[in-house]
Amino acid sequence: MNDNIVNVAILGASGYTGAETIRLLLQSSKYHISAMTADSKAGLNIGEVFSHMRNYNLPSLIKADDINFDSIDAIISCMPHGKSQEIISSIPNNIKISDLSADFRFSNIDLYEKTYEVSHKAISLQKEVVYGLTELNRAEIKKCRIVSNPGCYPTSALIPLIPLVKNNMIEIENIIVDSKSGVSGAGRGLKESLLFAEVSEGFGAYALANHRHAPEINFHLSEYFESNVNVTFTPHLLPIKRGILSTIYFKIKDDYKFKDIKNCLSKTYKNEQFIDVNEDYIPSTHDVRGTNLCSIGLAYDKNTKNCIIVSVIDNLIKGASGQALQNLNLMFGNKESEGLINIPTFI
Repeated sequence: MNDNIVNVAILGASGYTGAETIRLLLQSSKYHISAMTADSKAGLNIGEVFSHMRNYNLPSLIKADDINFDSIDAIISCMPHGKSQEIISSIPNNIKISDLSADFRFSNIDLYEKTYEVSHKAISLQKEVVYGLTELNRAEIKKCRIVSNPGCYPTSALIPLIPLVKNNMIEIENIIVDSKSGVSGAGRGLKESLLFAEVSEGFGAYALANHRHAPEINFHLSEYFESNVNVTFTPHLLPIKRGILSTIYFKIKDDYKFKDIKNCLSKTYKNEQFIDVNEDYIPSTHDVRGTNLCSIGLAYDKNTKNCIIVSVIDNLIKGASGQALQNLNLMFGNKESEGLINIPTFI
C-alpha cells in the first residue's frame, strides 16, 4: 500500500455486485483497482462486459488463479457461496477481505452446511470473521481481517429489528418479515424466470418457508436475544431492477408503547449517516435507489395492536457492494462514507 492508496482486487467482477463495486471504488481517491477476476470472461476488458465502463482505465479481467497477491492490499469478493470460501482460504494472511457471499455468515458451521447444502471448506478462517452489519458491529469490524457482509434481505430486516430484540421490547413470536426485491437480486445469470416477459407486469412470491436468508435472519436475531428467534419470512419478486422493501410486523411487549419503539430506533441510529428513521414518512425504494441508505418508517395499527415497520434499501448498494465498501473503509481507517456519497436516483 503506497501513499495510503489501497490496492483492491475484485473477485467476480462481471456480475451486478461486481459492477457496482467497480463504480463505487472509482468514486474514491483512496482505492485503486489493481485486479478484477471473472473466470468465464477472462481476457476481456470490463467495457466489453459492461459498456458503461468502456471509457475507464481498468485492468483486464483475469482468472482468479492468475492474481498476483504481492501487489494487493484488499479483496472484495463478489463470488457466489461455495466458490468464495475456496479462493479466500488461499489468500495471504496480510490481505484484508470483504466477502459478499454467504460462506462466512454463520459462526455455526452445521447451520451453514444445512442451509446452503455444501461443505464448508474454510472452517479455520471462521474465527477471524466478523458479520458485517456495519452500524451494529463497527468496533469489531475495525479490528478484523475478514468481514462477511450480510445478505440483502437480512440487511433490510436486521437493521430495524436488532435494537428492538436486543432491548427485549417486542414479542418474538409471530414476527413477520414480508419482503419485495427487484430482479437484480437474482444475479446476472440467464434464467428463464427472469426474462422480461416473465417478470414485467407481474408480481409474485417465491421460496415460501424455505428461503436461505430466513436462517440468517433468525441466527443473528437469536444471538442478540440469546434465545431462539424464528421469523416468518416471505420474499417477493417485483418487476423493477433494484431495491428492497421489507414490511415487518410484530407486537410490542406490554411494558412498552409505540413511542418507545420509535425512540429506541431513533436513539440507536441518530448519528448514523446511512440509516434514516422516519416518524412521519413511509419510505419507498425511490428514496434510496443508487445509495448506501437504509430508510425506515414506522406505524401502529390500533385495531390489531401490531407495530409496522417499512425498511427500504438498494439491494445492490446497502444490500451488497456499498456495505462491503463501508466495511472496507472501517478496516483501513478511512472515512466510513468514502466512495459512498450519492444522491438517490429517484426516477
